[in-house]
Amino acid sequence: MNFPKLAASLRRFGQLLPVQVRGVSDDDARWRPPSQNWSILEIVCHLVDEEREDFPLRLRMTLENPQKRWPSINPELSAVDRNYNEMNLAGKVREFCELREASVKWLERLPRPQWGTVYQHPHLGSLRAGDILAAWAAHDQLHIRQIAKRMYELIRRDAGEFLVDYAGEWTA
Repeated sequence: MNFPKLAASLRRFGQLLPVQVRGVSDDDARWRPPSQNWSILEIVCHLVDEEREDFPLRLRMTLENPQKRWPSINPELSAVDRNYNEMNLAGKVREFCELREASVKWLERLPRPQWGTVYQHPHLGSLRAGDILAAWAAHDQLHIRQIAKRMYELIRRDAGEFLVDYAGEWTA
């Protein structure tokens, strides 16, 4: 595993997210496409929860005590129960960035982590600490794509009767 590159990817996402959503209005941040997939705001709130309750916590637990059962999470239910779409986008982006910076600093201070340490997940089976770290970095990229798709859908919405086909086909 190339730990420095994964850590750099995590840090870079913390810097990219504010740029990716800068200037998005409150209405656009809350807009859900006809598919009823998450809004940009819901995606950002999910990222905050993941940073607080999922990847860093579960990685730490796996490295420190792999026999201890992870607390359960339900991202879809959290979006509704926590009223994600009523939050403030700028505030949630700031919160995410602060949490992410603390997470990366924690990672970089780890003294010789044992990336092969295994946690037995009740549904997924054996997960190594390195698997969790790699999935964490990959998770960011999935949400970059998801936010980009929402931005594309907003442009299609705002184009009204005019087509965006000349730009090329959305294939992601």
